[in-house]
Amino acid sequence: MKTSTLQQLWILIRPHQSIKNIFILLPLFFAGKITDLNLLFNAILAFLSFSMIASAVYIFNDYQDIKVDRQHPKKQYRPLAAATIPLYSAFILMLFLMAMGLISMALINQQGMLITLIYLLLNIVYSLSLKHIAILDVTSIALGFVLRLFVGSAVTGIVLSMWMVIITFLLTLFIALAKRRDDILILLKTGKKSRKVLDGYNLAFIDSVMNIMASIVILSYILYTILIGESQRLHHDYLYSTSLFVVLGMMRYLQIIFVEENSGSPIRVSLQDRFIQITIICWLLSFVWMLYL
Repeated sequence: MKTSTLQQLWILIRPHQSIKNIFILLPLFFAGKITDLNLLFNAILAFLSFSMIASAVYIFNDYQDIKVDRQHPKKQYRPLAAATIPLYSAFILMLFLMAMGLISMALINQQGMLITLIYLLLNIVYSLSLKHIAILDVTSIALGFVLRLFVGSAVTGIVLSMWMVIITFLLTLFIALAKRRDDILILLKTGKKSRKVLDGYNLAFIDSVMNIMASIVILSYILYTILIGESQRLHHDYLYSTSLFVVLGMMRYLQIIFVEENSGSPIRVSLQDRFIQITIICWLLSFVWMLYL
């Protein structure tokens, strides 16, 4: 197989998107047990297994979106849309990743495998129909992140906090809406509709909902820090102070969305925007200090 084909297959599975699967490690981290090597080992294996499933999902979704991606100014360069790799090669790779991901997850934890299978089925249904239905499309994306939390909970045996589930769902719903907003802006600027679902959205609707989501996320997080800080699970008088980094991070992301109008790729933002990176690092370090030191 040519090197160029291998490179295109690597692009097709989008390994950089695996950063999303870090949500699998969050139950372990926030339970104060990230230093438990046995549990950490299980969580890392689950992360790798889930990443294979997620990559297979990307291939399936790209196959379904070949025609519309060719109308998108950025997505037209994806391997399947640009026809830089054969479809049969992508199909074989997709089946291989699905099989390896499910088998390896089953070896780690049966419940984790079932949740991963639910994630896979949800994304197949999403690619076939849900992504064409306004509101349900972004809800499906947010549920995918919640399922990642449950995988992390299953493979480590840690009971999830309802607040973690709620905040994760609301935050990822907010980010999914930001991506839809970017699609609307491209439609307004170029006249090219990259998604059929855009018929169910406009800027006024998305902006209103995003402002509501941002407010609820911040409020939910503040409540989380107060209630969890006062519970038996975590004792620390200054847990609420971590809300500062959440507020700053949300404000910066809103600035990127509404001022810079550059919210099409949340992963790229998190990997390139220094302000976002600093707030995330400070937020994580504050929890390391409170939970582990």
